[in-house]
Amino acid sequence: IGLFKNPGQTWRRDAKRVKDHDFRSEAVGIASPYGIYDIWRNFGVLVVGQSADTPEFAVNSIVTWWRKHGRHHYPTAKRLLILADCGGSNGARPRAWKRFLQERLSDEFGLTVTVAHYPTGASKWNPIEHRMFSEIAKNWAGVPLESFDIVVNFAENTQTKTGLQIKAYRDRRVYEKGIKVPEKVFQQISISRNDALGSWNYTFSPRTRGDDTQPNRDSEIDITTSNVSPSTLTPFRASALQEM
Repeated sequence: IGLFKNPGQTWRRDAKRVKDHDFRSEAVGIASPYGIYDIWRNFGVLVVGQSADTPEFAVNSIVTWWRKHGRHHYPTAKRLLILADCGGSNGARPRAWKRFLQERLSDEFGLTVTVAHYPTGASKWNPIEHRMFSEIAKNWAGVPLESFDIVVNFAENTQTKTGLQIKAYRDRRVYEKGIKVPEKVFQQISISRNDALGSWNYTFSPRTRGDDTQPNRDSEIDITTSNVSPSTLTPFRASALQEM
């Protein structure tokens, strides 16, 4: 984030002088965006972090979507399916990703959460890539991303002819890198692995009754997540939502 070149063109009376190299030492800060996209509602949420892109940040971003939008749009939902990349903060290997999904999403809200990871190099098939992130990139093309507010405002002002709407939030929390999950804690996670490629496909069952759990839940929601690496910003962590 700073007065750096952003590829693309924009209309203005006079050209704006910017730096052609985005040296971190000259930046205001580093943005770590994480997106969630609701396929059926054509609605997206972008959480802009100001700290490290960690599994805890990824899970907190999904929780932000669920608290502010998901549980209101889908009040009877009891299951989530998350399709994620194999690497990054929501990758198949980090134990912290699994721990925080169990504690902050499954346990907290009484949701059964299934995760299925994309094969390496297949993130381009994620709907959020071409329905949300590509539109945000076109909207701020040529605009220097000088502040976090500019990132948030341009994301929220992104619209399409098909009616795309986006809400953006800043996450000012500082996230610790390299959180280790002790074996004893990991063994307490209520996780079951699929017979087919169990390291890529697994399900969390709630260990406690969530605060918004309802007796008669009958619908399911699908969420897909992936990693994107746009040249104008630090890597996105993306989630797309679909209801079954």
